[in-house]
Amino acid sequence: METMALVAHNQKKNELLEWVKENREKLKQFKLIGTSSTAEVVNNILELGIEPFGHGPEGGDILLAAKILEDQVQRIVFFMDPHTPHSHEHDIQTLIRTAVSNNIPIALNRASADFLLGEERKKA
Repeated sequence: METMALVAHNQKKNELLEWVKENREKLKQFKLIGTSSTAEVVNNILELGIEPFGHGPEGGDILLAAKILEDQVQRIVFFMDPHTPHSHEHDIQTLIRTAVSNNIPIALNRASADFLLGEERKKA
């Protein structure tokens, strides 16, 4: 079973929650992990059993990058807020670079998340 990470900046958590609600059945085919606050928000409402792994601003993005390097994550949905400065911007960029460098699909908005979930992934 593939693992999908779910991440959302605070200003995008409601948008991610709506996306997860709409795609709940498709998401059940994945092991779901998420940054601690994102996992908490989704689990409190939808009880999907998303496994938390760390708070983004406190190293969660770096932990996710490490999981990519350990071949533990195959897809990422990260609803980013590009309009708000983030104190951990370097960590976010490291995560994105790690995903790109390791050929891991990373959706950074709703449109790309819809595409990522609708496509069967072929390993390179």
